[in-house]
Amino acid sequence: MAVSTHYAYQKNPATKDNPWVKWLLIFIAIAFMMVMLVVPLVSVFYEALKDGWQAYQAALLEPDALSAIKLTLITTAMVLPVNTLIGVALAYLITRHKFRGKFIITTLLDLPFAVSPVVAGLMFVLVFGANTLLGGWLESMGIQVIFATTGIVLATLFVTFPFIARELIPLMQAQGDSEEEAALTLGANGWQMFWKVTLPNIKWALLYGIILTNARAMGEFGAVSVVSGHISGETNTMPLMIEIAYNEYAFTLAFALSSLLALLALVTLLVQGIMSRNTRH
Repeated sequence: MAVSTHYAYQKNPATKDNPWVKWLLIFIAIAFMMVMLVVPLVSVFYEALKDGWQAYQAALLEPDALSAIKLTLITTAMVLPVNTLIGVALAYLITRHKFRGKFIITTLLDLPFAVSPVVAGLMFVLVFGANTLLGGWLESMGIQVIFATTGIVLATLFVTFPFIARELIPLMQAQGDSEEEAALTLGANGWQMFWKVTLPNIKWALLYGIILTNARAMGEFGAVSVVSGHISGETNTMPLMIEIAYNEYAFTLAFALSSLLALLALVTLLVQGIMSRNTRH
């Protein structure tokens, strides 16, 4: 009888929630996601397509819209390789080397998460503005940073560079360096060890970080808004063009560009789910 009671206790521990608690939590979660995520997302696509497919296409083919899409793609294409190299280098430095001041680097790595993007954009204006020492010197050399593509790329680099490193550091710390030490012991040089051992072990986390960086780079608004100058046809990215079009009551254009960013977000979530599954495996 005692054994039976103990078995029943194991099957139904006192800490197990009642079924109504589980269903209440499920209801709250679904209701919240419907109100905050699904309904707004569906509304964006509805507003973008309510005037018909031809109006949708015409909006996206407007010169200002094409310029915004082009600038967004160019910025992302420039940011991703740089952030990938910096992220991998920082992760390897932090997890594979011991040195004084490591905590300073790990703290600074989180700075873009702690600082408002608008403040980040303002910092670049204060450093590279035309009236500053460095900015004035660069402009005398024919290099304009603020109110140009260069400033947009720098601001986007700042707000996105921690993502890859922050994805890799926990994984590399958990994996340890035993396999890499074994490769070196067997005669591999540093590059052979990295390409044959380190990179295959971190590839899924690296891809995951690249996807997050790509999504943030395309959707960044605050820092880019400060350094861009909102020059029509030149320095407006997709998020900036959405705000401008909406304020000018060009709702079809605003929602058409919003739908493109939403599609990118959905694709990102899909690939992110695949990456997470592969990372767990």
